[in-house]
Amino acid sequence: MAAAMMLAMIILLLLGFPMMVPLIIAALIGFYEIFGGVGKMDFMVQQFLTGIRPASLIAVPMFILAADIMTRGESARRMIDMVMAFIGHVKGGLAVSTATACTLFGAVSGSTQATVVAVGSPLRPRMLKAGYKDSFILALIVNSSDIAFLIPPSIGMIIYGVVSNTSIAELFIAGIGPGLLILLFFTVYSVIYATLTNVPTEPKASWGERLTAVRQAVWPLGFPVIIIGGIYGGVFSPTEAAAACVLYAIILEFLVFRSLNLPDIYAIAKSTGLITAVVFILVAAGSAFSWVISFAQIPQAMLGAIGITEMGAIGVLFVISIAFFIGCMFVDPIVVILVLVPIFAPVVKSVGLDPVLVGTIITLQVAIGSATPPFGCDIFTAIAIFKRPYLDVVRGTPPFVLMLLSVAVLLIFFPEIALTLRDVAFR
Repeated sequence: MAAAMMLAMIILLLLGFPMMVPLIIAALIGFYEIFGGVGKMDFMVQQFLTGIRPASLIAVPMFILAADIMTRGESARRMIDMVMAFIGHVKGGLAVSTATACTLFGAVSGSTQATVVAVGSPLRPRMLKAGYKDSFILALIVNSSDIAFLIPPSIGMIIYGVVSNTSIAELFIAGIGPGLLILLFFTVYSVIYATLTNVPTEPKASWGERLTAVRQAVWPLGFPVIIIGGIYGGVFSPTEAAAACVLYAIILEFLVFRSLNLPDIYAIAKSTGLITAVVFILVAAGSAFSWVISFAQIPQAMLGAIGITEMGAIGVLFVISIAFFIGCMFVDPIVVILVLVPIFAPVVKSVGLDPVLVGTIITLQVAIGSATPPFGCDIFTAIAIFKRPYLDVVRGTPPFVLMLLSVAVLLIFFPEIALTLRDVAFR
């Protein structure tokens, strides 16, 4: 059965079908083999519905909608202008500002692809004009957007939390430390790169200009206050925080900034609906697929074959990291989470690993794989947005991937990077 499911998935992927089709077909094959016919296909439908039933999944379309409103409105530009006003003049300041802006926008959107669009579109022309190589610019934008997968509200963490039954609030706060560490690594590298290539600095903003930039960014900076402060202050659950973000974004862009008007609502709703539909179909298909492989005890057989059950906690974390990193180089991150998390769940429990730490490492590896050749999804987002060839987008990637992998290794050996804030907030 496992061989038939795998063969069907590979053939369908090679034929160019979207990932949801191979997942559904593989699940159908599994149900057919388990129940000996099509008489129990209604049970498969139940598994589809079970996958999208958790109330916490409501946060996904809400955060997607809020990110879409902000991307089309003024919030992203105002946050970028504030960052530039303070650090744009230092050596490598424009590159550092880009990485910092990706972090800030990630903290209000939770989407790597929205971050690529919102931050990359205005800052790439400025970096080109300043003398940065396009290969460096594209790699910086694509990989800095990965921080959005770690800094709350991370859509990847929401999916992991639902699949693994782990607290989403704890996952959110655990991602802050690794996200800021990645920003530090990128900052140091950007300064070194700008110094070695002798990139000119930007004019220094006056304190009056900085004050103006801060005043303009005060409203957009309310998003992380709502998300982080609201959740950890006990005001909101993660799902309620997502709904509050949508309301705040509507008030901001339609009433305060007046950057959007009523006709924009249709385009925003349509875009959000399309993305949400794809995500939820993937979640439903992944739920049915996970049930099949769990019922057939395929995870136990696979993990037993590589001897993972005899490894210690660190060995298990390395195997998990490698599996998710490689998986996301080829397949959509949500699919990888849906398929692999149930496979590793038994061994994670058996060796006593903290599920929040595992979720943080998985989210980081998913983020890295999303920006890594050959098929990282953020690479193709950058190709579509910036109209650049594939090789131009991936040429500058290796140093950033190396830094991201270094953070992953540090996280394995020093879990306090992720768990300290979690322990302070919840223990």
